[in-house]
Amino acid sequence: MNRFSHLDLRVNSWEQVSLFYDKLLHELGFTITYHSEQWNVFAAQGELPSVPYFAITEDPEHQPNDNLIGFWGKDPAEVDHIAEVVKQHGGTINSGPGFLPDQSDLLCRLF
Repeated sequence: MNRFSHLDLRVNSWEQVSLFYDKLLHELGFTITYHSEQWNVFAAQGELPSVPYFAITEDPEHQPNDNLIGFWGKDPAEVDHIAEVVKQHGGTINSGPGFLPDQSDLLCRLF
């Protein structure tokens, strides 16, 4: 069983990052949206709260930090594709894409 439930993210300006997260999260399979005045939610297929989702809220006082979110790729081509989506929509790749140390699977490290 995948125990991942959700991740709450803070951003300084939703307007500045909305296209980036819309494109990236859709590519990663978070295609169902539940947006409200306070939260922008991207969920996997199924019904909340039983599916994984990303919830993003605007906080003008938020200070960027060194948190990392990693995603598994099924093959190098998928990892490279996601990396291109990140770059095309204003994201920065600080490490990778590449192999996760001591693992045979791939990890695309995205910020």
